[in-house]
Amino acid sequence: MYSTGSESLLKQAREIQDEELQKFYGRISKLLNSNRDHGNETIDCLQRLNLIVSATKYAKTLPPDLKKKLQMLLLSKAHPEQMQALFSSILRKSLPLSIQDLFTELEQDVKSSSYVAAVVLSQAAGKDDVTPVCQQMLKCMEARQTDGQICRHTLPILTKLISYSPEILTEDQVNLVSRKLVDWLRYASIQQGATMSSGGFFSGPRTRQPVPVTEVDGAVAGDFFTVLCVGRSFGEDQWMNMYAFSMIRKWLLTYDTEGTSGGDSAQLSQIMLSQVQDDRSEVDSSVVSMVSATSSSSRLLPPKERLREKAFEYCHRLIEQSDRKAIKRTDTELQKACIVEAVTIMDIICKEDPSYVYRAFPSVKALYGRISGELAYARALIPIAQFYLNHSEMAAVDSEVVVRQLFSRFPSELFNEPALAYELVQFCRANKAVLEDRVPLYRQSFPNLFKFLAWNSPALISDYVELLPSLMSPDTAVEILHSLLDLPCLAATLDLQQRSATYQAFERVLWDHGSKIASALEAFRQPSYRGLFLYILRPESGSGDTIDRLNMLHEVLSEMAASPRVVQCAQVVPVLLHVFFNKVAEFADQKLTNQLTQVLLERSSLLYNIKQFKIELFRVFSTHIRALCKLHPSLIVDQSRELLDFAGSTANIYSREELYTNVVWLIGEYLSVAHDPRCSVELITSFFESLEAVLFEISQVRQSASPPSYPPHVLTTLMTTLARLASRSQDLIPRLSLSLSKLCTFARSKPVLACYSEEDAEEIITRAHELTNLLKLPSVAQFVLAPPALGESARWHRDTNTSLPRAMRTITELLHKQSNFLPG
Repeated sequence: MYSTGSESLLKQAREIQDEELQKFYGRISKLLNSNRDHGNETIDCLQRLNLIVSATKYAKTLPPDLKKKLQMLLLSKAHPEQMQALFSSILRKSLPLSIQDLFTELEQDVKSSSYVAAVVLSQAAGKDDVTPVCQQMLKCMEARQTDGQICRHTLPILTKLISYSPEILTEDQVNLVSRKLVDWLRYASIQQGATMSSGGFFSGPRTRQPVPVTEVDGAVAGDFFTVLCVGRSFGEDQWMNMYAFSMIRKWLLTYDTEGTSGGDSAQLSQIMLSQVQDDRSEVDSSVVSMVSATSSSSRLLPPKERLREKAFEYCHRLIEQSDRKAIKRTDTELQKACIVEAVTIMDIICKEDPSYVYRAFPSVKALYGRISGELAYARALIPIAQFYLNHSEMAAVDSEVVVRQLFSRFPSELFNEPALAYELVQFCRANKAVLEDRVPLYRQSFPNLFKFLAWNSPALISDYVELLPSLMSPDTAVEILHSLLDLPCLAATLDLQQRSATYQAFERVLWDHGSKIASALEAFRQPSYRGLFLYILRPESGSGDTIDRLNMLHEVLSEMAASPRVVQCAQVVPVLLHVFFNKVAEFADQKLTNQLTQVLLERSSLLYNIKQFKIELFRVFSTHIRALCKLHPSLIVDQSRELLDFAGSTANIYSREELYTNVVWLIGEYLSVAHDPRCSVELITSFFESLEAVLFEISQVRQSASPPSYPPHVLTTLMTTLARLASRSQDLIPRLSLSLSKLCTFARSKPVLACYSEEDAEEIITRAHELTNLLKLPSVAQFVLAPPALGESARWHRDTNTSLPRAMRTITELLHKQSNFLPG
């Protein structure tokens, strides 16, 4: 979120009028064309222009003279870096430039190359547009400049170039960069960079004597330089060492795709071991670690493989350095970041050349043993778990212990860490196939993984849409369904857990079980409610599909229903339910379908009281209970008791209108011998009598002083379903005909007309007449109301000439015409 001041500036930048903008362009042009030095006024105007061109998604068209001046100044040596950065930023966000104009003078000034490259990359249309920039970057990298400096921005721009077009580099160029990366990674000076200092009040400045860099714990660095070495200042080679390390992962993933075979690597290792003593002179430091000495002769390898070797050594040293206790807190955070990067690079190297696995596993295993018990290193355990998953079989090591730590403790205790949540979910997405096959704990840990979703719903919903199917199986489907329905309760409970943790021990009080609960937080800390919250916060599945006292839990959490976090969480549940049922359709058998249908009916009255949440869920329930019935139509018979209880209650029409209407329709559609031979006359009669009682109760309630308003489609659906059931058991036709005639009278009564519009009342009466006339011809009624399987094709429902209403109206007209010819 922006501050009020920032919002005001953005609004001004977005709403600036064209006339005012043209005047502003002219003012900047005058300032840039003036011969005097560009001062604060010019910088302020450039910053405002940068805000204007950045404030909207639409690029601005700069005047040609201003654009040309900015391009010229971008290529100039005379301006400080701050102004060049502004020139580059403005040009990047304006409409397409003539990129060729930037190429003409590109070689004249290496200092501005990185800013020019940023502009070119932002507006390049293809590989040809960025090739000159790439060539210039390689030239900068290959030769030292006249001032003895290597352009620090070369590697970041090169990284962007290979991301834009990996094939832009030839094999020779790849080898050139690989050799340079080796030099920067391995052979940076271990002396601090030269700095100027004052010699005192009576003396001029003098150059400090070279001082060795130190480790994070203050000890003098005894091995080669890395990003974890500490110093007051750094030389250019040391800066390039840091830049190279930041680039190495991207480089290896892009170009290190041809790993050597295990046999070749073993032979090369033997050669290197035999020449260790001869190559120690190549290292600047007199103290050389065993790893460095063993691999110092890797210059015999081809450039790609040599880079792989040096990168491995570098990462190994970083892991060793991470064991030191840092003096500064910032260095501790740097150690954590370096662990993540080092283990990730080692993993890449081991995938390209499996012979490295045996060298890497001891240090990775020791690292895991050292940090596994510390929550502060939770994010560092993710790449370690990835390493174990990828290489544990080859090293004959069990990876389940590492994965268990990842899925059990961290989501429970660090659910409110967004970076950890994102990275762990990405880890699951990247490895879901392996986790499904090799890690049974993965599916059992879905209650814990849902904690990240409940706390970070908007940010993670797209990830969980992809992840959810991998968590599902016939054994976990029912419990996952309950957990999805309880997801807002989980969000509320996590909120309470975090709040409760902030209270000090002396603030806790003993609660009277008979007293009224003053707040959800108080209830969370009451022993009598402990079981409810422990179930919602369970780390693994298997504790039961749900709990008996959900109504009590919803009541306790009622004051949290308006919490923004809970509302956001509730908004993602319908999306995930669609994903859930689409996946269930792939493996659900008759038994599971029955269980899920029962859950939908039961939980329709046990939902967290968020109004829009319940409305959306009833819509989802309606959609997928139809899909389940279509998948296994016999569930109508299997779940007849539950369906009778649900459809026989008028209270369900008030609270669950859409779901109730769909259930009534399903009864009429699938309660037939054609779908299940167990469908007996007695069963049909029991459903008929239950729905008939509902229709009767509705019509009787309507005669009261203040009749409730039922939507007309509920009544028409009830009438149609009763007619379909009567057509399958024709003894019921006289009863239904009498009910329909009474309903017509009822629909014309004053209390009903006071509730319904004229069109609604006419709809009820018309449907009653249509069904009455249709039932006069039982054989035709059975065909129209229960068409054969051939009639269930898509055309039967889409073509108005063959639809049920059309057929019913046609038959009604025929019956009316026949009645006109009858003798009076």
